[in-house]
Amino acid sequence: MRILTHRKTRGQKNVTRHARNAERVETKITKGDTVRIMRGDDKGKEGTVLRVHLKSGRVTVEGINIVKKHRRARTAEETSGIIDMPAPMALSNVMLIDPKSGAPTRVRARIDADGTKERISAKSGQSIPRTR
Repeated sequence: MRILTHRKTRGQKNVTRHARNAERVETKITKGDTVRIMRGDDKGKEGTVLRVHLKSGRVTVEGINIVKKHRRARTAEETSGIIDMPAPMALSNVMLIDPKSGAPTRVRARIDADGTKERISAKSGQSIPRTR
């Protein structure tokens, strides 16, 4: 019996779709950083980053962008109901806080003499420590 092959897909794969799904957004914000919200309903508030979603280019900040979620009880002791939880927001709407002045700043990278990469505040020139 002959194996059925489609002419369109023989010898070529849909590389663009898989490459697009696998790509990640490059960001200098990591989990544990203190950020200030620059746009939206929570503009001006500060919070710590709980999670960075690299595929979608979004970030979840503690106490910011609170939404209501209906949750079913997962165990016999747990009760179901409506809970408040932080929802992800766009990375472009948050800025890292300068450790010296407490103002929002852009971030630069510097490679030390021992070869480690370090984040530098563009405003004060002071290093921003990684807290994970």
